[in-house]
Amino acid sequence: MFSLDEQLIYLNHAGVAPLPHSTAEAIQYFAQESMQSGAKHYLQWEQTEAELRERLKTLLNAPSIEEIALLKSTSEALSVVAHGLDWQRGDNVIITNLEFPSNRVVWESLQPQGVEIRQAKVYDADTPEAALFELVNEKTRLISVSSVQYACGLRMDLQKIGKFCQKNNILFCVDAIQSLGALQVDVQKIHVDFLMADGHKWLLGPEGLAVFYCKAEKRDLLQLRQFGWHMVEDYKNFNTTEWEMAKTARRFECGSPNMLGVYGLNASVKLLLKQGISEIEQKVLDNTAFLLQQLNAHDTIEVLSEQQAYAGIVVFHPVQTDTNALFQHLYQQDIICAPRGGGIRFSPHFYTPRAQLEKALETVFTFCE
Repeated sequence: MFSLDEQLIYLNHAGVAPLPHSTAEAIQYFAQESMQSGAKHYLQWEQTEAELRERLKTLLNAPSIEEIALLKSTSEALSVVAHGLDWQRGDNVIITNLEFPSNRVVWESLQPQGVEIRQAKVYDADTPEAALFELVNEKTRLISVSSVQYACGLRMDLQKIGKFCQKNNILFCVDAIQSLGALQVDVQKIHVDFLMADGHKWLLGPEGLAVFYCKAEKRDLLQLRQFGWHMVEDYKNFNTTEWEMAKTARRFECGSPNMLGVYGLNASVKLLLKQGISEIEQKVLDNTAFLLQQLNAHDTIEVLSEQQAYAGIVVFHPVQTDTNALFQHLYQQDIICAPRGGGIRFSPHFYTPRAQLEKALETVFTFCE
């Protein structure tokens, strides 16, 4: 399934994941075919693209592939939403105070239009969701959250937020980059209007390709800010001078598709679906629970991340040792992780062997003694 170097312990799926063997093979196949035949088999490329859309529809439990767009990144998809809506001066957007810059900067860019950005302090209320709801007023237009917070691993109750938004006529947007591929995500169950995720983290795909789900009923709310040949309805009729935007979510894809990325992400999503998302979720949560249990048992370590509503992210730091020194030591020992949230972030996936987690922890504990 994976061909990682044997000495490597890879605990950075919340950053950039390694490619599965089948994904690398798919990319190599595409590159080889392109080298030898150019675009001779472009119709097959389009078929692979259609397969990817169907698989993403299944992964998200989306009602139709017409609600699926393929964009460059999570940030681009968030920008499509933020700069597609018709804002009125005085409107407000609610986010949390824990967001990755992608889900903060894009909303802050609306401030010159008179849009207020409200940041909920998620740990200052009874629940993180309550912290969001407390900031809502009659001018609240949209709530946008990360499904799982990148620097602390907090898993938001998306269904609870979605029901609240639906009841109060508020748009709901989810950055799912830290959950899609690791946890079960059902866009219908959580009542989300817009959801996006890059392919290069838990989805185990290449960088440069992201999924954007736009609920059909909310599609026309988004004015287009990018235009090109691929976003028109009759996009293969190059000779006509008349055009209209595509009726489906393809309207958000202004230019040529990233076919290299399509081949890679299609192989990765195929692997995940074959493995079973419910099984993957259970293994990810089991790995997280194990790390939390072991780290909490050592008084040389302080756990900084969420320990109740968690997903696949664990953040910790040494009590008496320099955090950066520990990170550098782990890197030198081929334990691949990331400095985040004031500590060190471990993010193993479903396939990560328990023995590797034990070895990584032993390295941490030995260094901190």
